[in-house]
Amino acid sequence: MHRCRRWKASYLYTLMKCFYSSSVSEDLGCRRGEFSRKHYGSVELLISSDADGAIQRAGRFRVENGSSGEVNYTPGTWHRTDVHLENPEYHTRWYFKYFLGKVHQNYIGTDAEKNPFFLSVVLSDQNNQRVPQYHAILWRKTGTQKICLPYSPTKTLSVKSILSAMSLDKFEKSPREIFHPEIQKDLLVLEEQEGSVNFKFGILYAKDGQLTDDEMFSNEMGSESFQRFLHLLGDTVTLKGWTGYRGGLDTKNDTTGIFSIYTVFQGHEIMFHVSTMLPYSRENKQQVERKRHIGNDIVTIVFQEGEESSPAFKPSMIRSHFTHIFALVRYNKQNDSYRLKIFSEESVPLFGPPLPSPPVFTNHQEFRDFLLVKLINGEKATLETPTFSQKRQRTLDMLIRSLYQDLMPDLHKNMLNRRSFSDVLPESPKSTRKKEEARQAEFVRLGQALKLKTTVKGDATANLATTSFCKKEPWESQSFCSNFPHEVVCADSWGQSLLVSTDAGILLIDDGQPSVQVFDKTLQVKQMHVLETLDLLIARTDKGKDSRLLVFRLSAVQKDIETKQIIRSKYDCRENKLERTKGCHLYAINTHHGSELRIVVAIRNKLLLVTKKYNPCNSLTSSSLLSSSESPVEEFQYIREICLSDPPVVMTLVDGPTGDSDNMICVAYRHQFDLVNESTGESYRLHHVETNKVNFVAAIDVYEDGEAGLLLCYNYVCQYRKVHPFNGGSPLIQPSAYDFHFSWNQVPYAVVCAFPYILAFTTDSIEIRLVVNGNLVHTAVVPELQLVASKSDIYFKATAAVSGSCDSSSKEMSSRSSPQTPTAYEMPESPLSSLEGEVPCKNLYKIPLSNLVGRSIERPLKSPLAPKVITTTISSGTPSLPVTHSLSLSRMEIKEIASRTRKELLGLLDEPIPKTETAQKQKKAPRRQSDPKQGAVRSTSSDR
Repeated sequence: MHRCRRWKASYLYTLMKCFYSSSVSEDLGCRRGEFSRKHYGSVELLISSDADGAIQRAGRFRVENGSSGEVNYTPGTWHRTDVHLENPEYHTRWYFKYFLGKVHQNYIGTDAEKNPFFLSVVLSDQNNQRVPQYHAILWRKTGTQKICLPYSPTKTLSVKSILSAMSLDKFEKSPREIFHPEIQKDLLVLEEQEGSVNFKFGILYAKDGQLTDDEMFSNEMGSESFQRFLHLLGDTVTLKGWTGYRGGLDTKNDTTGIFSIYTVFQGHEIMFHVSTMLPYSRENKQQVERKRHIGNDIVTIVFQEGEESSPAFKPSMIRSHFTHIFALVRYNKQNDSYRLKIFSEESVPLFGPPLPSPPVFTNHQEFRDFLLVKLINGEKATLETPTFSQKRQRTLDMLIRSLYQDLMPDLHKNMLNRRSFSDVLPESPKSTRKKEEARQAEFVRLGQALKLKTTVKGDATANLATTSFCKKEPWESQSFCSNFPHEVVCADSWGQSLLVSTDAGILLIDDGQPSVQVFDKTLQVKQMHVLETLDLLIARTDKGKDSRLLVFRLSAVQKDIETKQIIRSKYDCRENKLERTKGCHLYAINTHHGSELRIVVAIRNKLLLVTKKYNPCNSLTSSSLLSSSESPVEEFQYIREICLSDPPVVMTLVDGPTGDSDNMICVAYRHQFDLVNESTGESYRLHHVETNKVNFVAAIDVYEDGEAGLLLCYNYVCQYRKVHPFNGGSPLIQPSAYDFHFSWNQVPYAVVCAFPYILAFTTDSIEIRLVVNGNLVHTAVVPELQLVASKSDIYFKATAAVSGSCDSSSKEMSSRSSPQTPTAYEMPESPLSSLEGEVPCKNLYKIPLSNLVGRSIERPLKSPLAPKVITTTISSGTPSLPVTHSLSLSRMEIKEIASRTRKELLGLLDEPIPKTETAQKQKKAPRRQSDPKQGAVRSTSSDR
């Protein structure tokens, strides 16, 4: 009884708070569907002039200075959680991570345009999570395409089906399997064309008042604050005899200076080209030797002395056609802070993380991490510009054709398999089994040796081999309900509780409290929305011809829970049925219902538009709060009926800027997405899918700076299309410069947008990317995953045996005995409990929306659409994200491990491996376990 009174008080408080002001959850809900490119700067024409005022150079650059017209926050008061490496190598270098040193198959063929291609396929266990998957890589001149395919013990997978999933159905020559183990070395070279795992950045020191590159490059020494900045970035190393990554510097004869700055950040070796450490010439005023290195760096840091009021640096001051990104750093002695400003050449795609407002850092370690992540992401983004992508494509095309020609003479020999569309992992005949086993053993031996050589040489990130200290990520989940025994059909959040439709009926679940039965199992709810501000519960029940749309007052449902008078059955809901909705298979509501609630109900190929006027005063009267038992059916009115050519599979409502005759409905059916005008019923083709088989996932309405757009998700593709209303509501849907698309690694069944992230859910993983550019941030392996609800916080169901890891980037966590030692990522942990034949229990987990949205950008976006509440829920499931504990290893320790690993592979090592000093330190560190009672469950995505 005490719990009921507490729940009632909480419920009434929530309703009153919704009436007087927008709640925190509503504000976050508004922001999750809103995003803006303004956080990533604006393009400006920058002109530099000499001392006489004559124009020297001009260029168009995107300028990021952390201001977007919103209120600035006090420096040091924000705590960022969205500082991530984009497309990290430990998630993108698939061939090195999943294929090399393991039994896999490689195929060669030519497409319909006679362009050669290579296909690599491996069956692997995702991070020892007992989730077998096929990883496939398609190598073509345009780049590489990577996908994951589910493994089924009863269904074999053919090469033809894999290529069909990659939209490659026609061939000039069918694929043939390559048996020769040396092919691994060639494919590793192809993967290295994606970009270097190590980086070289320029650092240019500029005194106050210096406005030309000749003046800046002529500085022989830097100030004390500049020296502190260099010490913050990395360690001073002696170049002569240096065996690590050298970044083009001379390590034999001191021709490029005696010392330099070097560090390792999240497994990436970084060598800095420091202007004051490069050779200085008194005779050569242009300092050609210094410009030869810094001028050929893609990214350059400019450390400028002087006050904020002094003339600022402009990229047009530097004569370089190669440098695309400049990071301007200023140091303020008064408050011991750094200010950052980023200049990116106009053609460079957007990259994160966005700068805070103001872009001032009082925590020096946070500044270092932010700066290095920004620079690494910037160089990766620059490689996608036409200047670099065309060169990379020509190189890749040349390598693939050369490799194809080398293999052509063996087409009719035993090196190539005569089976073109065999099973991916076929059983060898008994007569040749021994020979095949010997070939596979040699294949694996050569691959392991190649992997070891690549790691020791430094051409692979340490993240692919080791781990690092744990860092809290915004997508980390919390335990919500342990040992949940029921099958979940759909759900929606109700305040801090969760209303769940299960095989046992409708349950209300609260964190740490026993579940409460709301409806019995005779009412089978397939889709639901809880609208707290409207005091409504909307549900689609049953299936087929018997399906109907029901509407309830939340206050009436809450009263039943308080008094425990009745557990409603299907028979008790007769008065809650909406007319004309019999036989409906899908419905959608407008996510930003300001003046009215709009519902579109799909009954086969017919759309029924229903509205409910929103009157906040009436919704909170005493009758509706306390004693309203009458059904709200009478408050809904039927507007019109729209006929389509086919039944819709996906349906989303898009709000127009005025809400008067310009609202639209996005529907997906057959091979297309269409936009339907709500007022006229006219339909317009939005996008046509050019594939044989289409798996529609979602159409998510998002609003960029108040303008409507759609994220269209189908198969492996997610495409953003901006919609511009004109001509009385007919949408302009031609492709524009704002449109973009990217591909998931695995076909999702649900997609959730929470700016700056977009999350794709599969049956065993969560793939997390950035909305603005589609770059991969993290992949979490979560066995038996089911997304439950995503209106506000994200709820999912998964097995309890989920452990995880994350990486660390702070320089403090590195060993100071050697120059910035590599950090490691991804030590897999075996499941906590999974005995043979044991059925693992499942828990409900929650990812707080405030972690994803609230702390990601500390400059909230102003929503142009009155009070908004996100009410769309996806009825499927999601898992928990992992976290790995990591070690910080020195170069000598890595070599020691590599040496011992080689001996193990050759069978020369029998004695146990002694623990390193760093490992002993790691053992002393407290280890955070994923305990259902304690809460945190984190994502794993790692390999030993």
